[in-house]
Amino acid sequence: MADLPNTPLLDELEKGPWPSFVKEIKMAAKRNPMGADLLGQLEQSYREKIGHWKHGGIVGVFGYGGGVIGRYSDLPEKYPNISHFHTMRINQPAGWFYTSEALRKICDIWEKRGSGLTNMHGSTGDIILLGTKTDELEPVFSDLQKIDFDIGGSGSDLRTPSCCCGMARCEWACYDTMALTYDLTMHYQDELHRPAFPYKFKFKMSGCPNDCVASIARSDMSIIGNWRDEIQIDQDAVGEYADKGMDIQSDVISNCPGKCMEWDGKELHIDNSYCVHCMHCINVMSKALRPGKDRGATILIGSKAPIIEGAFLSSVLFPFIKIESPYDKIKDTVDKIWDIWSEEGKNRERVGEFIQRVGLGNFLDAIEVEPVAEMVAHPRENPYVFYEEFYEEDDGEEEEEG
Repeated sequence: MADLPNTPLLDELEKGPWPSFVKEIKMAAKRNPMGADLLGQLEQSYREKIGHWKHGGIVGVFGYGGGVIGRYSDLPEKYPNISHFHTMRINQPAGWFYTSEALRKICDIWEKRGSGLTNMHGSTGDIILLGTKTDELEPVFSDLQKIDFDIGGSGSDLRTPSCCCGMARCEWACYDTMALTYDLTMHYQDELHRPAFPYKFKFKMSGCPNDCVASIARSDMSIIGNWRDEIQIDQDAVGEYADKGMDIQSDVISNCPGKCMEWDGKELHIDNSYCVHCMHCINVMSKALRPGKDRGATILIGSKAPIIEGAFLSSVLFPFIKIESPYDKIKDTVDKIWDIWSEEGKNRERVGEFIQRVGLGNFLDAIEVEPVAEMVAHPRENPYVFYEEFYEEDDGEEEEEG
Protein backbone atom coordinates (compact mmCIF):
# COMPACT_ATOMS: atom_id res chain seq x y z
CA MET A 1 0.00 0.00 0.00
CA ALA A 2 1.34 3.42 -1.00
CA ASP A 3 1.51 6.26 1.51
CA LEU A 4 -1.21 8.80 0.76
CA PRO A 5 0.02 12.35 0.13
CA ASN A 6 -1.10 15.31 2.21
CA THR A 7 -4.16 16.75 0.39
CA PRO A 8 -5.84 19.53 2.43
CA LEU A 9 -7.65 21.00 -0.59
CA LEU A 10 -8.99 17.67 -1.80
CA ASP A 11 -10.01 16.77 1.75
CA GLU A 12 -12.55 19.59 1.63
CA LEU A 13 -14.36 17.71 -1.14
CA GLU A 14 -14.99 14.79 1.20
CA LYS A 15 -17.15 16.93 3.46
CA GLY A 16 -20.93 17.04 3.12
CA PRO A 17 -23.61 14.40 2.54
CA TRP A 18 -22.93 13.85 -1.16
CA PRO A 19 -20.70 11.16 -2.69
CA SER A 20 -17.06 12.19 -3.05
CA PHE A 21 -14.70 11.17 -5.84
CA VAL A 22 -11.81 11.99 -3.51
CA LYS A 23 -13.00 9.35 -1.05
CA GLU A 24 -13.18 6.80 -3.87
CA ILE A 25 -9.68 7.61 -5.14
CA LYS A 26 -8.31 7.22 -1.60
CA MET A 27 -9.98 3.81 -1.33
CA ALA A 28 -8.43 2.76 -4.67
CA ALA A 29 -5.04 4.10 -3.56
CA LYS A 30 -4.97 1.57 -0.73
CA ARG A 31 -4.69 -1.18 -3.36
CA ASN A 32 -2.96 0.59 -6.25
CA PRO A 33 -0.11 3.16 -6.23
CA MET A 34 -1.63 4.93 -9.24
CA GLY A 35 -4.30 6.31 -6.90
CA ALA A 36 -1.74 7.87 -4.56
CA ASP A 37 0.07 9.65 -7.38
CA LEU A 38 -3.25 10.77 -8.82
CA LEU A 39 -4.17 12.40 -5.51
CA GLY A 40 -0.78 14.11 -5.35
CA GLN A 41 -0.97 15.55 -8.84
CA LEU A 42 -4.59 16.63 -8.42
CA GLU A 43 -3.77 18.42 -5.14
CA GLN A 44 -0.89 20.18 -6.89
CA SER A 45 -3.21 21.23 -9.73
CA TYR A 46 -5.71 22.66 -7.23
CA ARG A 47 -2.94 24.50 -5.41
CA GLU A 48 -1.30 25.93 -8.54
CA LYS A 49 -4.55 26.30 -10.55
CA ILE A 50 -2.79 24.57 -13.45
CA GLY A 51 -3.77 21.29 -15.07
CA HIS A 52 -0.91 18.83 -15.34
CA TRP A 53 -2.31 16.47 -17.99
CA LYS A 54 -0.99 16.67 -21.51
CA HIS A 55 -1.98 15.01 -24.79
CA GLY A 56 0.87 12.88 -26.00
CA GLY A 57 -0.47 11.87 -29.41
CA ILE A 58 -2.70 9.10 -30.68
CA VAL A 59 -2.78 5.93 -28.60
CA GLY A 60 -5.07 2.93 -28.93
CA VAL A 61 -5.40 -0.76 -29.68
CA PHE A 62 -4.47 -2.50 -32.91
CA GLY A 63 -7.08 -2.10 -35.65
CA TYR A 64 -9.12 0.54 -33.81
CA GLY A 65 -8.80 4.30 -34.10
CA GLY A 66 -11.13 5.14 -31.24
CA GLY A 67 -12.08 4.04 -27.76
CA VAL A 68 -8.90 5.10 -25.95
CA ILE A 69 -8.24 8.66 -24.77
CA GLY A 70 -4.53 9.25 -24.35
CA ARG A 71 -3.55 10.93 -21.10
CA TYR A 72 -0.01 11.70 -19.90
CA SER A 73 1.28 13.58 -16.87
CA ASP A 74 3.64 16.49 -17.48
CA LEU A 75 5.25 15.67 -14.12
CA PRO A 76 6.33 12.05 -14.80
CA GLU A 77 9.39 12.19 -12.54
CA LYS A 78 7.36 13.38 -9.57
CA TYR A 79 4.37 11.10 -10.23
CA PRO A 80 5.81 8.08 -12.09
CA ASN A 81 2.81 5.81 -11.50
CA ILE A 82 0.58 8.08 -13.59
CA SER A 83 3.11 9.08 -16.24
CA HIS A 84 0.65 7.26 -18.50
CA PHE A 85 -2.98 7.44 -17.39
CA HIS A 86 -5.07 6.49 -20.42
CA THR A 87 -8.86 6.28 -20.32
CA MET A 88 -10.69 3.43 -22.07
CA ARG A 89 -14.33 3.65 -23.15
CA ILE A 90 -16.16 0.33 -23.14
CA ASN A 91 -19.38 -0.26 -25.06
CA GLN A 92 -22.13 -0.56 -22.44
CA PRO A 93 -25.06 -2.97 -22.82
CA ALA A 94 -28.25 -1.38 -24.15
CA GLY A 95 -30.28 0.11 -21.32
CA TRP A 96 -27.31 -0.33 -18.92
CA PHE A 97 -28.44 -3.77 -17.82
CA TYR A 98 -25.69 -5.82 -16.16
CA THR A 99 -25.35 -8.97 -14.19
CA SER A 100 -23.26 -8.70 -11.02
CA GLU A 101 -20.98 -11.35 -12.53
CA ALA A 102 -20.27 -9.17 -15.59
CA LEU A 103 -19.48 -6.14 -13.42
CA ARG A 104 -17.11 -8.17 -11.24
CA LYS A 105 -15.26 -9.44 -14.31
CA ILE A 106 -14.80 -5.90 -15.64
CA CYS A 107 -13.56 -4.67 -12.27
CA ASP A 108 -11.19 -7.64 -11.92
CA ILE A 109 -9.62 -6.81 -15.30
CA TRP A 110 -9.24 -3.15 -14.40
CA GLU A 111 -7.75 -3.78 -10.97
CA LYS A 112 -5.21 -6.08 -12.61
CA ARG A 113 -4.42 -3.91 -15.65
CA GLY A 114 -5.26 -0.35 -14.59
CA SER A 115 -5.92 1.98 -11.68
CA GLY A 116 -9.12 0.28 -10.52
CA LEU A 117 -11.00 3.58 -10.95
CA THR A 118 -14.16 3.57 -13.08
CA ASN A 119 -16.92 5.98 -14.06
CA MET A 120 -20.30 4.22 -14.33
CA HIS A 121 -21.47 6.01 -16.48
CA GLY A 122 -20.10 9.20 -18.01
CA SER A 123 -22.06 11.58 -20.22
CA THR A 124 -20.97 9.46 -23.18
CA GLY A 125 -22.93 6.49 -21.85
CA ASP A 126 -19.92 4.18 -21.94
CA ILE A 127 -18.28 2.26 -19.13
CA ILE A 128 -15.33 4.53 -18.39
CA LEU A 129 -12.11 2.86 -17.19
CA LEU A 130 -9.83 5.58 -15.82
CA GLY A 131 -6.08 5.21 -15.97
CA THR A 132 -3.74 2.61 -17.40
CA LYS A 133 -0.34 2.49 -19.07
CA THR A 134 0.26 2.17 -22.80
CA ASP A 135 1.64 -1.37 -22.61
CA GLU A 136 -1.53 -2.53 -20.81
CA LEU A 137 -3.99 -1.38 -23.50
CA GLU A 138 -3.76 -4.49 -25.67
CA PRO A 139 -3.97 -6.90 -22.71
CA VAL A 140 -7.06 -5.07 -21.41
CA PHE A 141 -8.66 -5.26 -24.85
CA SER A 142 -7.89 -8.97 -25.07
CA ASP A 143 -9.28 -9.65 -21.59
CA LEU A 144 -12.46 -7.70 -22.35
CA GLN A 145 -13.06 -9.66 -25.54
CA LYS A 146 -12.94 -12.89 -23.55
CA ILE A 147 -15.93 -11.70 -21.47
CA ASP A 148 -17.81 -10.38 -24.55
CA PHE A 149 -17.19 -6.65 -24.09
CA ASP A 150 -15.91 -4.32 -26.81
CA ILE A 151 -14.37 -0.86 -26.85
CA GLY A 152 -16.71 2.07 -27.54
CA GLY A 153 -16.26 5.21 -29.61
CA SER A 154 -14.06 8.28 -29.16
CA GLY A 155 -12.69 10.96 -31.42
CA SER A 156 -14.28 11.87 -34.75
CA ASP A 157 -16.36 8.74 -35.10
CA LEU A 158 -19.75 7.34 -34.20
CA ARG A 159 -19.89 7.43 -30.42
CA THR A 160 -21.33 4.46 -28.57
CA PRO A 161 -25.12 4.46 -29.12
CA SER A 162 -27.12 4.60 -25.89
CA CYS A 163 -30.74 4.41 -24.84
CA CYS A 164 -33.19 4.36 -21.96
CA CYS A 165 -34.41 1.02 -20.62
CA GLY A 166 -37.40 1.20 -23.00
CA MET A 167 -39.86 -1.64 -23.04
CA ALA A 168 -37.74 -3.62 -20.58
CA ARG A 169 -39.02 -1.58 -17.64
CA CYS A 170 -41.04 1.43 -18.84
CA GLU A 171 -44.75 1.23 -19.59
CA TRP A 172 -44.64 4.42 -21.67
CA ALA A 173 -42.06 3.20 -24.22
CA CYS A 174 -43.45 3.63 -27.73
CA TYR A 175 -40.79 1.47 -29.39
CA ASP A 176 -38.08 -1.01 -28.43
CA THR A 177 -35.15 1.30 -27.70
CA MET A 178 -32.83 -1.54 -26.74
CA ALA A 179 -33.42 -3.46 -29.99
CA LEU A 180 -32.72 -0.35 -32.10
CA THR A 181 -29.61 0.51 -30.09
CA TYR A 182 -28.21 -3.00 -30.50
CA ASP A 183 -29.00 -3.04 -34.23
CA LEU A 184 -27.34 0.34 -34.91
CA THR A 185 -24.32 -0.65 -32.80
CA MET A 186 -23.82 -3.84 -34.80
CA HIS A 187 -24.58 -2.25 -38.18
CA TYR A 188 -22.14 0.65 -37.76
CA GLN A 189 -19.14 -1.19 -36.27
CA ASP A 190 -16.70 0.35 -38.74
CA GLU A 191 -17.92 3.90 -38.11
CA LEU A 192 -17.81 3.23 -34.36
CA HIS A 193 -14.21 2.05 -34.23
CA ARG A 194 -12.46 3.91 -37.06
CA PRO A 195 -12.78 7.72 -37.01
CA ALA A 196 -13.58 9.13 -40.46
CA PHE A 197 -16.00 12.01 -39.74
CA PRO A 198 -15.38 15.76 -39.40
CA TYR A 199 -16.24 15.34 -35.72
CA LYS A 200 -18.21 13.06 -33.40
CA PHE A 201 -21.72 11.78 -34.06
CA LYS A 202 -24.08 10.50 -31.37
CA PHE A 203 -27.27 8.42 -31.45
CA LYS A 204 -29.44 8.45 -28.34
CA MET A 205 -32.75 6.62 -28.12
CA SER A 206 -35.60 7.52 -25.76
CA GLY A 207 -38.73 5.42 -25.62
CA CYS A 208 -41.20 8.24 -24.98
CA PRO A 209 -41.38 12.07 -24.94
CA ASN A 210 -40.15 12.13 -21.32
CA ASP A 211 -36.75 11.65 -23.02
CA CYS A 212 -35.04 10.20 -19.95
CA VAL A 213 -31.62 10.12 -21.68
CA ALA A 214 -31.93 13.83 -22.66
CA SER A 215 -31.36 12.94 -26.29
CA ILE A 216 -32.87 16.20 -27.57
CA ALA A 217 -30.09 18.17 -25.88
CA ARG A 218 -26.99 16.00 -26.35
CA SER A 219 -27.15 13.81 -29.44
CA ASP A 220 -26.69 14.47 -33.13
CA MET A 221 -29.63 12.18 -33.88
CA SER A 222 -32.37 11.91 -31.27
CA ILE A 223 -34.90 9.09 -31.72
CA ILE A 224 -37.74 9.80 -29.29
CA GLY A 225 -40.74 7.51 -28.94
CA ASN A 226 -44.08 9.08 -29.85
CA TRP A 227 -47.64 8.32 -30.93
CA ARG A 228 -49.89 9.88 -33.58
CA ASP A 229 -53.41 8.90 -32.53
CA GLU A 230 -55.44 9.85 -29.47
CA ILE A 231 -54.30 9.54 -25.86
CA GLN A 232 -56.04 6.58 -24.24
CA ILE A 233 -58.36 7.65 -21.39
CA ASP A 234 -59.84 5.57 -18.59
CA GLN A 235 -62.60 7.88 -17.35
CA ASP A 236 -63.28 5.76 -14.27
CA ALA A 237 -59.64 6.08 -13.23
CA VAL A 238 -59.79 9.86 -13.82
CA GLY A 239 -62.76 9.94 -11.45
CA GLU A 240 -60.79 7.99 -8.85
CA TYR A 241 -58.01 10.59 -8.95
CA ALA A 242 -60.58 13.34 -8.41
CA ASP A 243 -62.29 11.40 -5.58
CA LYS A 244 -58.96 10.90 -3.81
CA GLY A 245 -58.26 14.63 -3.74
CA MET A 246 -56.39 15.49 -6.94
CA ASP A 247 -57.27 18.97 -8.23
CA ILE A 248 -57.44 17.99 -11.89
CA GLN A 249 -58.07 21.56 -13.04
CA SER A 250 -55.05 22.93 -11.20
CA ASP A 251 -52.65 19.98 -11.36
CA VAL A 252 -53.38 18.81 -14.91
CA ILE A 253 -55.46 21.18 -17.04
CA SER A 254 -53.70 24.41 -16.06
CA ASN A 255 -50.29 22.86 -16.68
CA CYS A 256 -51.07 21.68 -20.21
CA PRO A 257 -48.91 23.70 -22.64
CA GLY A 258 -51.21 22.84 -25.55
CA LYS A 259 -54.35 23.98 -23.67
CA CYS A 260 -56.05 20.95 -25.18
CA MET A 261 -57.85 19.55 -22.12
CA GLU A 262 -61.15 20.21 -20.35
CA TRP A 263 -62.60 18.77 -17.13
CA ASP A 264 -66.31 19.12 -16.45
CA GLY A 265 -66.17 17.42 -13.09
CA LYS A 266 -67.20 14.06 -14.51
CA GLU A 267 -65.18 13.43 -17.68
CA LEU A 268 -61.84 14.52 -19.07
CA HIS A 269 -61.93 15.72 -22.68
CA ILE A 270 -58.79 16.03 -24.84
CA ASP A 271 -58.58 17.77 -28.22
CA ASN A 272 -55.66 15.70 -29.53
CA SER A 273 -55.12 18.01 -32.51
CA TYR A 274 -53.66 20.54 -30.06
CA CYS A 275 -51.72 18.02 -27.93
CA VAL A 276 -47.95 18.60 -27.98
CA HIS A 277 -47.18 15.20 -26.38
CA CYS A 278 -45.42 16.74 -23.38
CA MET A 279 -46.39 13.71 -21.21
CA HIS A 280 -47.36 15.87 -18.23
CA CYS A 281 -50.93 14.61 -17.94
CA ILE A 282 -49.84 11.00 -18.44
CA ASN A 283 -47.12 11.33 -15.80
CA VAL A 284 -49.51 12.89 -13.27
CA MET A 285 -52.41 10.49 -13.91
CA SER A 286 -50.51 7.38 -14.92
CA LYS A 287 -53.40 5.03 -14.07
CA ALA A 288 -55.90 7.00 -16.15
CA LEU A 289 -54.00 8.07 -19.27
CA ARG A 290 -51.72 6.23 -21.69
CA PRO A 291 -50.00 7.07 -24.98
CA GLY A 292 -51.99 6.26 -28.09
CA LYS A 293 -51.89 2.87 -29.76
CA ASP A 294 -50.32 3.99 -33.07
CA ARG A 295 -46.76 4.25 -31.83
CA GLY A 296 -43.40 5.02 -33.40
CA ALA A 297 -40.86 7.82 -32.95
CA THR A 298 -39.99 11.39 -33.77
CA ILE A 299 -36.47 11.72 -35.20
CA LEU A 300 -34.55 14.92 -34.60
CA ILE A 301 -31.14 16.12 -35.76
CA GLY A 302 -28.37 18.40 -34.61
CA SER A 303 -28.13 18.94 -30.85
CA LYS A 304 -24.80 19.50 -29.12
CA ALA A 305 -23.14 21.09 -26.11
CA PRO A 306 -21.37 24.44 -26.58
CA ILE A 307 -18.11 24.16 -28.51
CA ILE A 308 -18.03 26.56 -31.46
CA GLU A 309 -21.51 27.98 -32.03
CA GLY A 310 -23.01 27.40 -28.58
CA ALA A 311 -25.53 24.83 -27.38
CA PHE A 312 -28.18 23.53 -29.81
CA LEU A 313 -31.33 21.53 -29.24
CA SER A 314 -32.32 19.05 -31.94
CA SER A 315 -34.50 20.11 -34.87
CA VAL A 316 -37.26 17.82 -36.14
CA LEU A 317 -36.27 15.69 -39.10
CA PHE A 318 -39.19 13.22 -39.22
CA PRO A 319 -42.26 14.14 -37.11
CA PHE A 320 -43.29 10.48 -36.96
CA ILE A 321 -42.09 7.19 -38.37
CA LYS A 322 -42.72 3.59 -37.41
CA ILE A 323 -39.71 1.94 -35.75
CA GLU A 324 -39.58 -1.56 -37.17
CA SER A 325 -36.69 -3.89 -37.94
CA PRO A 326 -34.58 -3.72 -40.14
CA TYR A 327 -34.87 0.07 -39.68
CA ASP A 328 -34.08 0.77 -43.35
CA LYS A 329 -35.44 4.34 -43.43
CA ILE A 330 -33.30 5.36 -40.47
CA LYS A 331 -30.17 3.78 -41.90
CA ASP A 332 -30.73 5.20 -45.40
CA THR A 333 -31.17 8.69 -43.95
CA VAL A 334 -28.12 8.35 -41.69
CA ASP A 335 -25.97 7.23 -44.64
CA LYS A 336 -27.04 10.29 -46.67
CA ILE A 337 -26.37 12.61 -43.73
CA TRP A 338 -22.91 11.16 -43.21
CA ASP A 339 -22.11 11.40 -46.93
CA ILE A 340 -22.87 15.12 -47.24
CA TRP A 341 -21.44 16.01 -43.81
CA SER A 342 -18.20 14.07 -44.42
CA GLU A 343 -17.84 15.67 -47.85
CA GLU A 344 -18.68 19.28 -46.96
CA GLY A 345 -18.24 19.56 -43.18
CA LYS A 346 -15.37 21.46 -41.62
CA ASN A 347 -12.95 19.96 -39.12
CA ARG A 348 -14.57 19.67 -35.65
CA GLU A 349 -17.93 20.82 -37.03
CA ARG A 350 -20.88 18.90 -35.60
CA VAL A 351 -23.87 18.10 -37.78
CA GLY A 352 -25.95 20.80 -36.06
CA GLU A 353 -23.32 23.43 -36.80
CA PHE A 354 -23.05 22.19 -40.38
CA ILE A 355 -26.83 22.55 -40.82
CA GLN A 356 -26.71 26.05 -39.34
CA ARG A 357 -23.95 27.02 -41.75
CA VAL A 358 -25.44 25.65 -44.96
CA GLY A 359 -29.10 26.15 -44.04
CA LEU A 360 -31.64 23.46 -43.27
CA GLY A 361 -33.27 23.89 -46.67
CA ASN A 362 -30.06 23.04 -48.51
CA PHE A 363 -29.33 20.23 -46.07
CA LEU A 364 -32.76 18.67 -46.65
CA ASP A 365 -32.25 18.86 -50.43
CA ALA A 366 -28.94 17.04 -50.07
CA ILE A 367 -30.39 14.19 -48.01
CA GLU A 368 -33.60 14.06 -50.11
CA VAL A 369 -36.05 14.82 -47.28
CA GLU A 370 -39.09 17.03 -47.84
CA PRO A 371 -39.51 19.98 -45.44
CA VAL A 372 -42.49 19.90 -43.07
CA ALA A 373 -43.98 22.48 -40.73
CA GLU A 374 -42.69 20.71 -37.62
CA MET A 375 -39.13 21.63 -38.58
CA VAL A 376 -39.77 25.28 -37.67
CA ALA A 377 -39.52 25.89 -33.94
CA HIS A 378 -41.09 29.37 -33.95
CA PRO A 379 -43.12 30.63 -36.95
CA ARG A 380 -41.64 33.80 -38.48
CA GLU A 381 -38.82 33.76 -35.92
CA ASN A 382 -35.45 32.74 -37.37
CA PRO A 383 -36.86 29.77 -39.34
CA TYR A 384 -34.44 27.27 -40.84
CA VAL A 385 -36.60 26.63 -43.90
CA PHE A 386 -36.75 29.44 -46.44
CA TYR A 387 -39.41 29.29 -49.12
CA GLU A 388 -38.47 30.96 -52.39
CA GLU A 389 -40.94 33.49 -53.72
CA PHE A 390 -41.76 33.57 -57.41
CA TYR A 391 -43.24 36.62 -59.12
CA GLU A 392 -44.95 36.60 -62.50
CA GLU A 393 -43.90 39.46 -64.70
CA ASP A 394 -46.68 41.60 -66.15
CA ASP A 395 -46.74 40.94 -69.88
CA GLY A 396 -48.85 44.01 -70.68
CA GLU A 397 -47.94 47.64 -70.36
CA GLU A 398 -49.16 49.50 -67.33
CA GLU A 399 -52.12 51.79 -68.09
CA GLU A 400 -51.49 55.48 -67.71
CA GLU A 401 -53.53 57.22 -65.09
CA GLY A 402 -56.07 59.60 -66.63
